[in-house]
Amino acid sequence: MKGGARIEAFLEMMSAERGAAENTLLSYRRDLEDAAEFLAANGQGLDGAASADLRAYMDDIARRGFAASSQARRLSALRQFYRFLYSEGLRPDDPSGTVDNPRKDQSLPKVLGEEEVSRLLERAAGEAADESLGKVPHLSAIRMQAMIELLYATGLRVSELVSLPVAVARRDERFFIVRGKGGKERMVPLSGKAREALKAWLQEREEHPSMAESPWLFPAASEGGFMPRQVFARDLKGLAARAGISAAKISPHVLRHAFASHLLQNGADLRVVQQLLGHSDISTTQIYTHVLEKRLVELVSRHHPLADPGS
Repeated sequence: MKGGARIEAFLEMMSAERGAAENTLLSYRRDLEDAAEFLAANGQGLDGAASADLRAYMDDIARRGFAASSQARRLSALRQFYRFLYSEGLRPDDPSGTVDNPRKDQSLPKVLGEEEVSRLLERAAGEAADESLGKVPHLSAIRMQAMIELLYATGLRVSELVSLPVAVARRDERFFIVRGKGGKERMVPLSGKAREALKAWLQEREEHPSMAESPWLFPAASEGGFMPRQVFARDLKGLAARAGISAAKISPHVLRHAFASHLLQNGADLRVVQQLLGHSDISTTQIYTHVLEKRLVELVSRHHPLADPGS
């Protein structure tokens, strides 16, 4: 088993044993095939590469202008691939073990303020209540209200949001289980406003035969059978513009960031936010700790015995 066959075996393992999503498998394939192409041009095969070969590849993608996060993702794919070869007895060593991680810039996520999110939600609610929009635009407005109320109430990834089963709304419960990255399940809460918006959407949805039989909460004529995330992102930017918010400031991921940041600003524990976001490692969630600075300063100023009362 050589070259491409070993990549296929690795991808099969990631799918069968670790439940890797289709997008994750495609990403692994692209990353590994790119590395294999570079190594082949230098007279080396991917399965037989040495540490020096992998360092040369990492230097090459850095010269090509790949961001540190993209470089780290490629190195992660290579590490998992070589660990697979080692565990299967196809290599006596793991050449990726001594390759240094690229230095990442700790960029802060874009975040909308609570006032801006309120404006966005109010605009969505206003359009959902405006029956003069016409049948199709009104239906879209009710769906949009349900989607953004749900997104801001739960902090779902956009891929998780668009692919929710309709059972989530039909059960009308305060919590539901979502299957996230790697097939991991987590429990997320539903606010009262989100539940009301979902009820309104479900009622409209059930009146349309083309959607009523779909297993998806937000059905669409797409390959997956549900709304493509790119379509939701486009419609969200349009709503933001109508609410007087720059379209450049908003995306589904920005609303996920807002969910996390606003929880922390209002006293939530970082570990709870980690669980709600579905982060497997607390270090991923710690990027949000910048929002705690003002609250922590106020806390110390108010309660520390040596704090200046006038500060």
